[in-house]
Amino acid sequence: MGNAFVHCELSADDVGAARKFYGKVFDWKIGPADPKMGDYAMIDVGSKTSGGGLTKKMMPGQPTAWLTYVEVASVKKTMAKAQKAGAKALLAFQEIGEMGAIGVFTDPQGATLGVWEKGKPARKPAKKPAKKKAKKK
Repeated sequence: MGNAFVHCELSADDVGAARKFYGKVFDWKIGPADPKMGDYAMIDVGSKTSGGGLTKKMMPGQPTAWLTYVEVASVKKTMAKAQKAGAKALLAFQEIGEMGAIGVFTDPQGATLGVWEKGKPARKPAKKPAKKKAKKK
């Protein structure tokens, strides 16, 4: 199977206005801005395999635009392949807490695309073997 499109985020100057506009146009649940994530607000589109986000622009000169992310097994390996094929890395690798990691590149024709690597599920603590009860004699 190929790599699926899994996330799309809007970077804008006025996140409140974007929230209001897209809330009127689509049946999305837009969460509150999370200050721990740079005021990033998650968008629930009703899918278990894709979603989105709204955020303030993160870099000077960044256009107001949607950025789509493709799921990959390894951001680092995919970014290396993209650069070898002629892409320019805009964000080579950034961990997003325990959720995963992202990378962003511009292809040789100028289109920008993000890549997303899902975080590894937390390990469950090993169960301790049950203590055997001593037999009464």
